[in-house]
Amino acid sequence: MMELPSGWASGPLSDFVAPRGEKVSPPDFPKLPFIGMDHVEAHTTKIVGSVPSRQMKSRASRFRENDVLYGRLRPYLNKVAQPKFDGLASGEFIVFEGNELIDSSFLRYRLHARDFVNFASHLNEGDRPRVNFNQIGNFEVQVPPPGEQRRIVKRIETLFDEIDQGVESLRDAKRAVKLYRQSLLKSAFEGRLTADWRAKNPDKLESPEVLLASIREEREESFRAALDEWEEATAEWRDNGEFGKKPTKPKLPKTVAERSDGQLATPTTWATVPLQRIALEAILGKMLDRQKNRGQPRPYLGNINLRWGLFKVDPEKLIPIEDHEVPRYAVRKGDLVICEGGEPGRCAVWKGEDDKVFIQKALHRVRFTASYSPMFAYYYFRFATVAGLLDKHFTGSTIKHLTGKALEEVLLPICSPAEQAEIVRILNEHLAATNTLEAEIDVNFTRGEALRQSILKQAFAGQLVPQNPDDESAAILLERIKAEKASQKPKGTARKRKAAIA
Repeated sequence: MMELPSGWASGPLSDFVAPRGEKVSPPDFPKLPFIGMDHVEAHTTKIVGSVPSRQMKSRASRFRENDVLYGRLRPYLNKVAQPKFDGLASGEFIVFEGNELIDSSFLRYRLHARDFVNFASHLNEGDRPRVNFNQIGNFEVQVPPPGEQRRIVKRIETLFDEIDQGVESLRDAKRAVKLYRQSLLKSAFEGRLTADWRAKNPDKLESPEVLLASIREEREESFRAALDEWEEATAEWRDNGEFGKKPTKPKLPKTVAERSDGQLATPTTWATVPLQRIALEAILGKMLDRQKNRGQPRPYLGNINLRWGLFKVDPEKLIPIEDHEVPRYAVRKGDLVICEGGEPGRCAVWKGEDDKVFIQKALHRVRFTASYSPMFAYYYFRFATVAGLLDKHFTGSTIKHLTGKALEEVLLPICSPAEQAEIVRILNEHLAATNTLEAEIDVNFTRGEALRQSILKQAFAGQLVPQNPDDESAAILLERIKAEKASQKPKGTARKRKAAIA
């Protein structure tokens, strides 16, 4: 335990402050703002909104200007705020008011400090842990004299303002990186990124007609190979007495036709075609059904395992897959895997082993011909998702989905394989640089938060501002207040008081 600076007091939080505890009906205060848990930003002590109290029905906590709101639900979110107005708050907040022992602004920062957050976060378990004042009231605090509390608060706010300026600069930098990334992708798929390359390499360009003819030939060749495999599998199925599921006959590829919806301006040497006309196949993953699924348990990918440009395979997530289902639901090197829901359109190109990992129904697997680069398609989906080019293909108003039928209608740009490769090369190089810069910005965000906590740690150890011997001692003040409270309590036990009343 730390040695107390001169004039400081130590004890459980409950010795210094108690909840306001005023519960009211929101309709009785229709003009007051109401603050819910969503209106307080995690880890920042900032209030980010409110709603009129007349919209609420459940009983709420009344607070006054400069009271401290402490979010008791999921305490690890560190939701602490100090409104500069009167209002009502969700019952998930404990409301504290300042007193002669502890300044309300000092209390706000004390509840925001990491050691208190860690203490509260380990009091309860579960998906929705919730603490009460009896629990957090046991937290041991060291409280300086009131005058020093005010000096500490002033110093904290000065230092935090300086940090906030730096953080805002980081946010500006991050926004600039995001805009540059989207501008680069837009330039790529409008053909401006490789305009000079096309001028210098006319021999590597192909007309849209030649491009589409090449894709059609590759799709037909793939179909013939699949048809041969189907005939062999069907013959084997018959030889085995038609045991098991009959092999599914492959579908004849649809004719490739150029089409445009005017959303994307491309060079004359490019074409835009629906995905179903250029992909070898587009498959939605297998439904998770414990009752119906059969076969060997194998690792699979769900929506949560797919992020932009990368996969996070969980080897413990398994789904039963029968041998005949492997070709349909397995991923192979070069497959583009796309989210059906969550963030529809989010995708990545599989670069791992063939036929070792499978897709669940939340994902699509798209396999292209040799003339169409999956990385080119990945970058296009990344651009189109942010640019809103996929929005018209989504179903649902609140929870959006990209169905298999809708995915087939998404228009993809086509250019010569050589130009696709050049675009992918440039994007790989430049976006890798933006990713590095963004990572550095995120590191500095983390450093900013660490610096805040370091300042708070110094403040509550008596190392942030000098002590003043003329300050009224918090320890003496605490003892005086305790004595006053004790003198105000009725004498005798509760049982005697009840007997007297009776």
